[in-house]
Amino acid sequence: MTIHPIDLRFRNTPGLIAAWLLKGESECALIETGPGSCHEALVEGLAAHNVAPSDVKQVLVTHIHLDHAGGAGWWARQGAQVFVHTRGAAHLIDPSKLIDSATRIYGDEMDTLWGAMLPAPAERVTALHDGDEVFVDGRKIIAWDTPGHARHHHAFVMDDVCFTGDVAGVRLMGCNYLSVAAAPPQFEPEPYVQSVERLLAANFSRLYLTHFGEVADVRSHLEAYRQRIREVHSQVADWVREGTPSYEVAERYTSVEHDRAMVLGVSEEDWSRYQLANGSVMCASGVELFVKKHG
Repeated sequence: MTIHPIDLRFRNTPGLIAAWLLKGESECALIETGPGSCHEALVEGLAAHNVAPSDVKQVLVTHIHLDHAGGAGWWARQGAQVFVHTRGAAHLIDPSKLIDSATRIYGDEMDTLWGAMLPAPAERVTALHDGDEVFVDGRKIIAWDTPGHARHHHAFVMDDVCFTGDVAGVRLMGCNYLSVAAAPPQFEPEPYVQSVERLLAANFSRLYLTHFGEVADVRSHLEAYRQRIREVHSQVADWVREGTPSYEVAERYTSVEHDRAMVLGVSEEDWSRYQLANGSVMCASGVELFVKKHG
């Protein structure tokens, strides 16, 4: 089994969203589909590895956010079996609530950013629980329940590597800055930290991030990300306790994260790419929402 990253060139920009091709001798599978807007790039990326859409028999999505699973329905309609967290399965079969929610946020940009999210035939969607196994060309992939970014989040474990979705954060290639994936409405710091600690205990040799690419310094990455989750929660909690209005929370969060990235050597160009992959204003909103509900 070989593992190949497919750069989905989200927003015509390289290195923001990856799908992962698992290519065996007799079967191929995808981990993540990206959004519908990136479908052409995904098909082109598969073709570069001599894989046609009809060759893809299994599709595993870490969670149902549009940047990870927006294209899942299309693949299900082609005959692939789609595997997803039990909390997310119904939303792939009937994505109307997801689409309505995203449309309220993105408005006229919805189609340009995310493209179509087609309903998946129910018989083509398999709901997974923690520890459930999927076999691709004889290789076992295990779903690990990893909440914190979302309650419907799985990481997928194959031997000594892990496909992390968003639970190990956002780290663009060539950069040392770790951006906390904290989109509303389900950022929850304690489950998040526990999920990261579960990955740490496994001593993986590699992580494969959807945003973006392969991570070889696994322990240092995860230890740093655990600290980052605690930092952003603590910082936003302090601002909320001070009575800081939401617009200013977003401004402060963006400024602090920008300064952190600059200290770590991130260029302004790469900072802009981080904003496309995991916008600071959106993350500030996710953390603030949790703090206002729970502290």
